[in-house]
Amino acid sequence: MAKILVVDDEKVLVKGIKFNLENEGYQVEVGYDGEQAVELARGGGFDLIILDLMMPGIDGLQACMRIREFSNVPIIMLTARSEDTDKIIGFECGADDYVTKPFNILELKARIRAMLRRAGAAGQKEKAARLTQGHIVLDADERSALRDGTPVDLTAKEFDLMELLMRNPGRVYSRENLLNIVWGYEYAGEYRTVDVHIRRLREKLELDPANPEYILTKWGVGYYLKNG
Repeated sequence: MAKILVVDDEKVLVKGIKFNLENEGYQVEVGYDGEQAVELARGGGFDLIILDLMMPGIDGLQACMRIREFSNVPIIMLTARSEDTDKIIGFECGADDYVTKPFNILELKARIRAMLRRAGAAGQKEKAARLTQGHIVLDADERSALRDGTPVDLTAKEFDLMELLMRNPGRVYSRENLLNIVWGYEYAGEYRTVDVHIRRLREKLELDPANPEYILTKWGVGYYLKNG
């Protein structure tokens, strides 16, 4: 599995990204300023670097330029700025992609997978776009859902939640884990949000929402999708 360096001066954000990427099986090292980014990158062995734009000491742009002096490792910049001029400067400094804060962790993971595929990182395989479980079908590229061949309208978060469960059948997720992965740390503690979305998914996708066949509960632990 790919090895990723995450560098940002927001320690809570770094913790969240690290948790989510390790949950996907990636190896993750972290840093908190531009100097650390350059020093860690120089040590080598990374398949991808996630680098914040605004940091103390040397900023992300300077760090990116220094890294480019000795490495072609793919770099994704994190920034609170959305102006095109900032992105153009970043690309000229050697960045390969941009993600604007605040961001959905699933979007970041999708960008990482795409970047690793393009870079040919060892062990990375493209995930199937079409996911099927019984009478439920999701198309990750079109972000569409079917129940017995009939289109079902899912909200963005409903789709993200269902995609996560369908990509990991049999794996039980606590409500806290689902909040961290699908909604991000800004929703920490709002467990009712998960329960409401699970209920809505069952109403939309299960043939009998009161007795779900696929979107199941492990009492006292969390939710999971039937495996097989």
